[in-house]
Amino acid sequence: MSDEAQPAVSCRNVWKIYGPNADKIVGTPTADLPRAELLERTGCVAAVRDVSFDVTEGEVFVVMGLSGSGKSTLVRMLNRIHDPTAGEVLLDGDDIMKLDEDRLREVRRTKISMVFQHFGLLPHRRIVDNVAFGLEIRGVEKEAREAKANEVLDTVGLGGWGNSYPDELSGGMQQRVGLARALATDPEIMLFDEPFSALDPLIRRDMQDEVIRLQRDVRKTMIFITHDLAEALKLGDRIAIMKDGKFVQVGTPEEVVAHPADDYVADFTRDVPRAHVLTVRSIMRTANGDGDYAGDVAASTIVQDLLAKVAEEHRPFRVVDDGEQVGVVDRTAVLAAMIEDR
Repeated sequence: MSDEAQPAVSCRNVWKIYGPNADKIVGTPTADLPRAELLERTGCVAAVRDVSFDVTEGEVFVVMGLSGSGKSTLVRMLNRIHDPTAGEVLLDGDDIMKLDEDRLREVRRTKISMVFQHFGLLPHRRIVDNVAFGLEIRGVEKEAREAKANEVLDTVGLGGWGNSYPDELSGGMQQRVGLARALATDPEIMLFDEPFSALDPLIRRDMQDEVIRLQRDVRKTMIFITHDLAEALKLGDRIAIMKDGKFVQVGTPEEVVAHPADDYVADFTRDVPRAHVLTVRSIMRTANGDGDYAGDVAASTIVQDLLAKVAEEHRPFRVVDDGEQVGVVDRTAVLAAMIEDR
């Protein structure tokens, strides 16, 4: 993430507490009580506790946690499906809590879209009409909105299905319609609330690949909620691990796997094949006068992807970043990283 990039989404000390006099609990020692004790003493439940983060334009930011960790509540505060008990939610610097109803409605129609676990397709409407629904609400003429809907159906691999109805499509295809519907309004920010958790594993993997492809093609700012660590590692530029309403660790997939912040994160990442996540940068060494190199590899190369090269080559490789040598990697370093996975 570039230091010069401006946040598309910012949360500042965001809380969500359900129950009587919730605002009086914010920021007090009582708010840090275990949830069961807090409920017993106050009648309140702290779903999100003092969360702050920034998401840069074009970034995929994944919030990962177990059921009850607060991740879905958090993402639903970003478009005010739920209002925070305290804190600020900023979209391009504007606090959405200060928007009146008309302006909030406009932001939801034009700036931000959401993809849910349950597709929510209108069964009596054709696929093209489902995709164009947001444009219809916006008042776009029928011909123009259908043209846009068919365009995004092509984008998600459903070209030619526009005249079909939802019950004619498989679950994976219906979720692609959900993606197309979210894309049709050309939002700057896309929110995903566990969209693939109800899908079969193979279809889920295909949909993850679809999100990766879409991000490569359309470069939206995406905030993705999941309880699946493998999904988080696959999709996220950065990952936030959430527990009991708080962020335990925020970092790149490599940072989370290589340097877990505590035992909780370490338990999550224990079974992750490190060589499938770590990059060459994390295992390289400084150059020691090695003059005979087998070639160059990018510092961002995944260790697993280098295995075939080092298997056939005894000489070290130069590690480069933006055309400059930053280190050296050899067969010994790659094999050592592979052995750690055993």
